[in-house]
Amino acid sequence: MNKKKRNLKRLSIIYGILVLTSIFILFPVYFVIIGSLNPGNTLHATSLFPNNLSLRHFSYLFTETDYARWYLNTLKIAFWNMIISTFLILTSAYAFSRFRFTGRRAGLMTILVLQMFPSFMAMIAIYILLLQMNLLDNHLGLILVYAGGSIPFGAWLVKGYFDGMPRSLEEAATIDGAGHLTIFWKIMMPLSIPIVVFIAVTNFIGPWMDFILARLVLRSDNNKTLAVGLFEMVTGRGNTEFTTFAAGAVLVAIPITILFMLLQKPLTEGLRAGANKG
Repeated sequence: MNKKKRNLKRLSIIYGILVLTSIFILFPVYFVIIGSLNPGNTLHATSLFPNNLSLRHFSYLFTETDYARWYLNTLKIAFWNMIISTFLILTSAYAFSRFRFTGRRAGLMTILVLQMFPSFMAMIAIYILLLQMNLLDNHLGLILVYAGGSIPFGAWLVKGYFDGMPRSLEEAATIDGAGHLTIFWKIMMPLSIPIVVFIAVTNFIGPWMDFILARLVLRSDNNKTLAVGLFEMVTGRGNTEFTTFAAGAVLVAIPITILFMLLQKPLTEGLRAGANKG
C-alpha cells in the first residue's frame, strides 16, 4: 500500500507539473487568439471570456493592407530556401560522411565552430556582400543568406545520421555497378526520410519567422515579409492596432501548425536519429 501511495503521489506531482507547464505555454497563445477576435484596437481591453467576437481585423488585413503580398513573399522565400538549403545540406553531409579528402577534418571543425556564432554577428559583412552583388532588396539575396547560414548546423546533424547507416549497403550497390550519385539518390535518400523531413521543415520555418535579416536586406514595400510588414504596421501607426497585429500573428502560425501536425512522426524520428547517431 505504501508503494502504491508513493507511486500515486509521484504521478500526481508529475501530472501537476505538466498541467502547469501546459497552462503557461498555452495561455499566451489563447490570449493572442482572443485578442485577434476582439472588436477593439487594444489588447488591454481583451478579457479571457469576451462576449463579442469579430473577424473585422482579419478582413482589414486583406482589404486595407498588403498582408496578402507579405504572405506570398514569405512563402516564396521559405519554400525556395527549404529546397536549396536541404539540397546543400544533404550533399555536403554525404560528402563529409562517406569520402576522405584533404581538408575534411578542417572543414568539419570549421562547421562546428560556425555553429557557435549567431547569424546577426555577420550582418555588416552580409550587407556589404549583397550590396556588391546588387542583391539588396532582393528575395534571391535573402534566400542565399538563409541557405548558406543553415549549412553548418544541418550538415553536422545529417552527417551524424549518415555515419550511423551501414556501409554494407553501399558496398553491395557498388559491386552491382552503382555510382556515387545512384547510391545517394536511390539508397541513402529513401533510408533518410526522417532526417530529410526534419531538415526541410526547419529550413522552412527559419525564414518564415525571421525578422532581423529580412529587415536588413529588404527595403521596398513590394518585397517585405510578414515579420517586417507586421512590425512596421504596428510601429508606424502609433501603437494603436495591436489586435490587428494579433490577427496577423495568428495567420502566420497556421502553416507551421499544419506542418507539425502532418509531419509530427518523421520530425520526431529525424531529431532523435540525428542526435543519437552522431
